Amino acid sequence: MSDYLAQLKDILNPRLTSKGYKMFLMGSTLKILKGTQAIMNIYDRGEMVELTFKGQKYTYDKWYTKPEHLANIIVRVIEHQQP
Repeated sequence: MSDYLAQLKDILNPRLTSKGYKMFLMGSTLKILKGTQAIMNIYDRGEMVELTFKGQKYTYDKWYTKPEHLANIIVRVIEHQQP
């Protein structure tokens, strides 16, 4: 299991579950779902974290992007991009 994604899930969980989202951590993949639809997938790729959202792929360096910083980005994106 990815420690980075586990930390990210712990930070996101209280912020997103109250809005009706669910999170599943499976190995090196964290999925954020709304109902049964996957909204965002986050992959641990060693030194990098890859995030897919609405068909776009974004890559973040773990050295510069700590879990709490990525969590803020994810919450902002979901709040502004999801109906």
